[in-house]
Amino acid sequence: MTLGAFSISLNVKDIKVSQQFYEALGFSVFAGDLDKNYLIMKNGQSLIGLFQGMFDTNILTFNPGWNQEAETLENFDDIRAIQKQLKAQGVQLSTEVDENTKGPGNIIIIDPDGNPILLDQHV
Repeated sequence: MTLGAFSISLNVKDIKVSQQFYEALGFSVFAGDLDKNYLIMKNGQSLIGLFQGMFDTNILTFNPGWNQEAETLENFDDIRAIQKQLKAQGVQLSTEVDENTKGPGNIIIIDPDGNPILLDQHV
């Protein structure tokens, strides 16, 4: 099972303060919209999403179908195939993708310590 690009999505109190902090660590804005209270910051192959007021906790995020440059991969494990494998292994899903659809979709699982993991396919 290949999960795709990895990033951490941080729930931040003040996106402008967080942006300045991560820029001091060598990150630069890669994507997002400050007016919509979210930015994707990048430093080499490391990605951090900054999200103000969108969710309550930090989230580990994987993007099936994308590499670390947010470029579509020619071959990748579709979110529905990943969901099927997770279910077969007895992993409980908090949200599921409709297996009768194609293209973008997402699922959420919670790790044993309560950390949400978002598998978010954009292609």
